[in-house]
Amino acid sequence: MITRTNPLAQHPPASTRSSMAVGGHPIHPMLVNFPIAYLFGALPSDLAFYWTGDPFWARASLWLLGIGFAMGTIAAVFGTLDFLLVKGVRKHTSSWTHFLLGVTLLAIACANWWMRIPDPASAVLPWGLFLSCVTAAAVGAAGWMGGKLVFDHHIGIDD
Repeated sequence: MITRTNPLAQHPPASTRSSMAVGGHPIHPMLVNFPIAYLFGALPSDLAFYWTGDPFWARASLWLLGIGFAMGTIAAVFGTLDFLLVKGVRKHTSSWTHFLLGVTLLAIACANWWMRIPDPASAVLPWGLFLSCVTAAAVGAAGWMGGKLVFDHHIGIDD
């Protein structure tokens, strides 16, 4: 029987501490949970509006997108500071990808939220629902790349 071992398990990469941390805990990963939940939540809310026609769901999406954008902006400030201030972060391709996906995600979320402000119900179909799908996909992609930074490259981990 052939047994394969993970070369990273034998020699894990050196960790890179976050410059923006409280008690050794990086702030960016603490904050991203909120915009992830809010921005991803706009998709099921839009689908509920599509299925029921109840304007409550259109207003719920408006609020989810607005709060998700605001919290995402706060999380992005801390992530950007880490990206700029911690020398070892920028050497990884996944950090650049995560950064660009995050900026793109916030731009799409802002556009999705902004177009709904005048009339949340009429903005859902078709473009609001489409942008919510794109937002959900971007949340997944940015989260995946953020996970690669933590688990593969040990960014923000305090040995």
